Amino acid sequence: MARLAVCETFLSLQGEGLHAGLPCFFIRLSGCNLACSYCDTAYAREEAPKMEPLDSLVSAWRASQVPLVQVTGGEPLCQPAALELMDALLSAGAEVLLETNGTLPLEPVPEQIVKVVDWKTPGSGHPDSFLLSNLDLLGSGDQLKFVITSRADYEWSLSLVRSRSLAGRCHVLFSPAWGRLSPALLAQWILEDRAPVRFQLQLHKILWGDERLR
Repeated sequence: MARLAVCETFLSLQGEGLHAGLPCFFIRLSGCNLACSYCDTAYAREEAPKMEPLDSLVSAWRASQVPLVQVTGGEPLCQPAALELMDALLSAGAEVLLETNGTLPLEPVPEQIVKVVDWKTPGSGHPDSFLLSNLDLLGSGDQLKFVITSRADYEWSLSLVRSRSLAGRCHVLFSPAWGRLSPALLAQWILEDRAPVRFQLQLHKILWGDERLR
C-alpha cells in the first residue's frame, strides 16, 4: 500500500476557482519544488510530514461526507503516489480537484481530474517555471490561475492570455495576491482592458484570514 507525506487534511469551503463556496475535503501533501514570494502554505514545505497510507486518506475523505476533494500542497505532483491517490479517490466516487504549480508534467494525471494550474508571475519569483507542454493537456473544464502582485504582473499575465489564446483552452483566473494588491484595483484593470479572464478572491482568506483549518 502506497504511503504519502501529508501535511494536513481538513474540511472547509473551497476558497478559489469555479468550485468556490462548496464544501470540500482538502488533502494537503507535503513538499514543494518552488518557494514563491507570496506563498501562504510554506508550512507544507517546512514542517515534518506525517506518512499516511493511501487508503486512510480515502477513508478520511469518505468520513467527511462531501463529494468534493482537493489534492493540493505544497506541490502534490512531487510525490508519484499522488497519482495513485487521485485514482483511488475517483474509484471511490469523489469529484477530484488537483491544485498544482504548473512545473511538473500533467500527462500522467487522470483525465477525469479537474486541474487547477498556477502560472507563476514575475512577482512570485518563478516566472520561467511553467512547463509549456502542459498547455496541450488543459481542457475546457480545467482552470489556469495567475496570482497578480502588481501592475507589471497584470500586464505580463494578460499578454500571455492574449498571445496564447488561453481563454479558448480553459478557464483563466486572475487573483490579487493577498495583502499585496488591492482587489478593487485588479478588478478595475480587468474591466478597462475587457480582459477575457475571471476575477477571483480567496474566499477562505476573507472568512478566516491566515488561520489554518485543521
